[in-house]
Amino acid sequence: MSIAQAPIRRPPNGRFSPGGGVHIVARQYKKGIRLDTHMHREAQLVFATKGTMQVTTPKGRWLVPPDRAVWVPALLPHAIDVLADIEMRTLYFDLAWLKREERSSSLEAEFVVRVSPLLHQAILALFDDHTTPERTALLVRLAMLELHQAEDSATFIPLPHEPRCRRAADIVLADLTGDHEIETLARTVGTSARTLSRLFAAETQLSFKSWCQRARIAAAIEKLSTDVNLSVKQLASDLGYASVPAFSHAFRQVTGKTPTEFADKA
Repeated sequence: MSIAQAPIRRPPNGRFSPGGGVHIVARQYKKGIRLDTHMHREAQLVFATKGTMQVTTPKGRWLVPPDRAVWVPALLPHAIDVLADIEMRTLYFDLAWLKREERSSSLEAEFVVRVSPLLHQAILALFDDHTTPERTALLVRLAMLELHQAEDSATFIPLPHEPRCRRAADIVLADLTGDHEIETLARTVGTSARTLSRLFAAETQLSFKSWCQRARIAAAIEKLSTDVNLSVKQLASDLGYASVPAFSHAFRQVTGKTPTEFADKA
């Protein structure tokens, strides 16, 4: 769906901050629900206290497990797939408020961050029963300050736009267990391995090998979020890893956690 086609949705009624430029909404979504491509007039900070979602934008797919939050700028088309039952907490920011706070220029693109303990508690505190206008204003500003200090998350799968590179990416995504050699893929999409390697680096800012690993780990995150009975050993085998230690090492490189640690929080 193009930007022109993406419907603009107003968020449901929430509790407004004293300045009227920020409000918050708590929602629950069941696994399997998809919020089709849409956009908001407000910018959003979306956080799931429980469960995992996938946010798709024109740039790619963003896996948002617990302990991650996604920033979605105003008027950015995006879709959300609920991979496991989620408790969503969303802060909506009016553009005039962001400009007044001199934070609009640094928040023009979408990103996912690892949520620090302080940011986690600030968001939760906004939704408790002890809020006052003064406390709410302080918590919102604390959340924004902490957001700028937060570490970027590596749970993003950039999607290339160049036709040959995108066809190669789609082939990999359709069969993440396969042993995809760049030479074979290049022949399939009608180019050379050297050109395809250059295209992946230019289009995704990742090497082909790193992109494939990122895609596999994203698939692992989805499986861990949706199948509580799946063993790490089985998952490593399903995704083509030679051993559990090799899979755990790759998983930790991307998420900062072992598969077991992640599953315990999902």
